[in-house]
Amino acid sequence: MKVRSWPAAILAAAAAAAASPSEPPSTADPATRFVDALPVYRPAEQVSGTIRLWGHGSLRWDFMSRLVTYWMEGFRKSQPAVTIEDHMLGTANAIGGLYAGVCDLAILGEEIHPAAAAAYRRAMGYPPFGVEIATGSLDIWNMDYAHVFFVHRDNPLSRVTLAQLDGIFGAEHRRGAANIRRWGELGLTGEWADKPIRPYGWPVDDDFALYLQDALLAGSHRWNNELRGFPHINRPDGTIYDHGQRIVDALAADRYGIAVSNLRYKNPGVKPLAVATTDGGPFYEATKANLISRKYPFTRIIPAYANRAPGQPLDPAVREFLRYLLSRDGQQDILRHGGYLPLGEQAIREQLEKLN
Repeated sequence: MKVRSWPAAILAAAAAAAASPSEPPSTADPATRFVDALPVYRPAEQVSGTIRLWGHGSLRWDFMSRLVTYWMEGFRKSQPAVTIEDHMLGTANAIGGLYAGVCDLAILGEEIHPAAAAAYRRAMGYPPFGVEIATGSLDIWNMDYAHVFFVHRDNPLSRVTLAQLDGIFGAEHRRGAANIRRWGELGLTGEWADKPIRPYGWPVDDDFALYLQDALLAGSHRWNNELRGFPHINRPDGTIYDHGQRIVDALAADRYGIAVSNLRYKNPGVKPLAVATTDGGPFYEATKANLISRKYPFTRIIPAYANRAPGQPLDPAVREFLRYLLSRDGQQDILRHGGYLPLGEQAIREQLEKLN
């Protein structure tokens, strides 16, 4: 198992700094400029001990190594008596490590899976203590990118509501009065009115589809029977044809289709839709600003979980490390890494209140 602790982390951080810009790009991007005005990290108390981090990563792809190194290096400046061990080998085993007592802080690569939360509750008798630490990316692979809905470029539709998307992709229309199967039911006229809507998306057993069961289908697991799901496949040359790209490429060839994928896969044959949570709007596109403010309905959130029994204080070292992650310093580290997005100002205040 990979373990990185001080002083090895200092050497890793130095190498990362030499290979990447030392200043975060927040001042260059209006969507993230507010980070520069956040309070800097100042210890509420000096702490000591070891924090064992488990979470998003793998032996093959060390997704968060550089970000974790930034966090370790920055926290060490104010809390030199704390050792941080990095066991970031996968979101799937992080919550298990927490209730098994071999992990102090589980940093997930996506929202906690209901099965993992239930397993923790069974083992401990209470839910894990969760704090949001970052916003999912707009279009960065494996950084929990936002789900985006597309139509063919010829389609006159430019915006859609959650209830309409639920009616299209689901079978129980929990958000609306009825399922939607033809374009005329969305207000399109002329040649479009009687044409069937053909949905494209993730395989229904994919983690992305499981997320959409809550975020889109309001907890239903019943999808439109016409949904065509695309898994990853290997090309003849051995490269992977990514499922998100397959979805969008298929839509580009289907004038009457609609698809869920991500902006990184957009091609000239498709266009993204603005989405509203209510019938009257407002409608929001997937942009960095709308993700950070959580105006876009399919924004992903990156959480960290710790063991905190009801009525008991959080481990002091873990508490201080989380305070660092929610400070200007920790959020600038996220920007330096260039994967996830920072939390919005209101979200940061809400998370800090959990630590009080």
